[in-house]
Amino acid sequence: MLRPIIGITADIEGNCLKLNRDYAEAVENAGACPVLLAPSRNAADIALRIDGILISGGSDLHPSYYNEDINYEIKIVERDRSDFEFAMIREIIKLKKPVFGICYGMQLINVAFGGSLYQDIRQQVPAAIGHREGWHTIKINDNKLIDRGEFKVNSSHHQAVKVIGQRLNAIAFSADGIVEAVFRNDYPFLLGAQWHPERMKDSLSEKIFRAFVGAVIEGK
Repeated sequence: MLRPIIGITADIEGNCLKLNRDYAEAVENAGACPVLLAPSRNAADIALRIDGILISGGSDLHPSYYNEDINYEIKIVERDRSDFEFAMIREIIKLKKPVFGICYGMQLINVAFGGSLYQDIRQQVPAAIGHREGWHTIKINDNKLIDRGEFKVNSSHHQAVKVIGQRLNAIAFSADGIVEAVFRNDYPFLLGAQWHPERMKDSLSEKIFRAFVGAVIEGK
C-alpha cells in the first residue's frame, strides 16, 4: 500500500522556502510521505492531491486576520504564506481531510475558525509563566485524539490563543491558563499543539503523529 501524502507548509525567507527537517522526519517516521507546500493560488487543486495537511511553526500572524491592529512588538509572517494557509484550511475542511497545526499553525487554525490571539503574552497576561523558551508542564484533558494527563513540553512562543475559535475545544493548558492545544470534536482529525512535538522524542509526540497519520490513512 502506498504511503499517504501529507503536505507541510513552509516559511518564506526572501526568495527561499524554509522548513525545519524535524517536521518531515516526524511525518515520515509515523508512516506518511512529507511534501513541502509552497504558497500558491491553487489551494483547491493542492487539497485534492494531498491526504492531510500540517501547518508548521512560524513567526506571528498579522493581527488584521482577527480584526486587531498591531499593538505590540511582533514579527509578521509573510502574508503570502498566511493567505495560502487560510485557503488550504478552507479547502481541506471541505474534503474532511486531517489537519494538524503546530505553534503558529495552531494559532492560525484558531483564527481560521473565528478566534483571536494574545499578541504578546508577557504584556497582556502579566501573571503568565515564561513561554518564549524553555520547558514547562501542561495538562491535557479528556479528548478523543491524544493522551490525557500532565506532560512536560518545550515552549517557543510569545503569542497564544485568546478567544477560542468556533467549534474548537481547548483540551490542554499550562499552569497559568494559557491554551496549549485545541481540537474539533465533530471532525475526523483537527488538532493544534502550541508546543513543538516534532522536536521531541517522547511517547506523547510519537502518539500524536501516529494518530495524525492514522487518521489520514483511515480517510483515504
